Amino acid sequence: MEFPERFSNLPEYAFPRLRKLLDVHEAGGDPIHMTIGEPQHAFPSWVGEVLAANLSGFAKYPPNEGTPELLAAIVGWIATRYGVSVMPDQIMALNGTREGLYNAAMALCPETKNGKQPIVLMPNPFYQVYAVAALSVSAEPVYVGATEETGHLPDYAALPDEILSRTAIAYICSPANPQGAVATEDYWRSLIALAEKHDFRIFADECYSEIYRDAPPVGALEVAARIGADPERVVIFHSLSKRSNLPGLRSGFCAGGKQSIARIRQLRNYAGAPLPLPLQKVAEKVWADETHVTENRALYHQKYEVADRILGKVPGYTSPQAGFFLWLPVEDGEASALKLWRETGVRVLPGAYLAREVGGKNPGEGYIRVAMVAPTQEMQRGLTLLRDCLYE
Repeated sequence: MEFPERFSNLPEYAFPRLRKLLDVHEAGGDPIHMTIGEPQHAFPSWVGEVLAANLSGFAKYPPNEGTPELLAAIVGWIATRYGVSVMPDQIMALNGTREGLYNAAMALCPETKNGKQPIVLMPNPFYQVYAVAALSVSAEPVYVGATEETGHLPDYAALPDEILSRTAIAYICSPANPQGAVATEDYWRSLIALAEKHDFRIFADECYSEIYRDAPPVGALEVAARIGADPERVVIFHSLSKRSNLPGLRSGFCAGGKQSIARIRQLRNYAGAPLPLPLQKVAEKVWADETHVTENRALYHQKYEVADRILGKVPGYTSPQAGFFLWLPVEDGEASALKLWRETGVRVLPGAYLAREVGGKNPGEGYIRVAMVAPTQEMQRGLTLLRDCLYE
């Protein structure tokens, strides 16, 4: 059986690739897992009560776009968090942001742009679903370096007009995975102006927005509303996975212009899986509560301080502005991850597994990504072993 040619050049997903690298070797100590961004802080204690009270909902088909109550809770959260007024028909409830980031491209990417194959821009390194979404709609993925020189965010404005004229979608993650960089208001203003000039949509992946050090990161929809941009210009994506430590709930949303959301909803009618009603009831309550989010953020503040204390003297170390990943410079990410596993049992992800080679260089090859999701004491032990193994 033949497979579509457009997927032939797709690299293996990061974590199966990591298992092939590490699992043929014995761990050099009790394993400490610092690879995947799966939050391990406690989710709100009342989640189980809400779920139990709504179990009868499993007997019903859930509404595709989200219940009116869930959509109202999200409307309220957007208004409180960003000061932006949206209507329920500008929101689509998602089975986590990965579904939305993929299906939004399916629903919104045109077949051609100015008579040519459309382009989908994405930062490099990047969340792998961006590339798969681009290939699925027969667009050309263009990987734009998000390096130290560009503040770890892609400089799309530096691209030549022949690329921008074909661009249909630009993905941007802020706070950035893996580097923890945050797009400023000026960055968003410039990117939105570029999108207006060249008529493309911005897909703003903001799922780490509630894990930050000081001021909450400004949002794409917030800036778009402030400058009076075309409401269809920006689609934002959020979830409860990181904000509320509920990755298994698979609950998120996208929000944008009415026409964009209508097309995403239409695709869901035929090719999507709505969130079961009991889980929508849980999500409704979780989006409406900020107490647990504040408590969760305080735990990450402690982890930032631990990381800074242990790694602060490491050459090239940059403390993240937000999110829960460390993007640590090493000579060779793959060799460092293997050395660390074999000598200490600490498990990290080579940065090259999150990026693509462009012009003969992979911008992630000189880094490892370290997730600060383990309990603080375990994370402290892991970072100490990492520092002593790789830097001393």
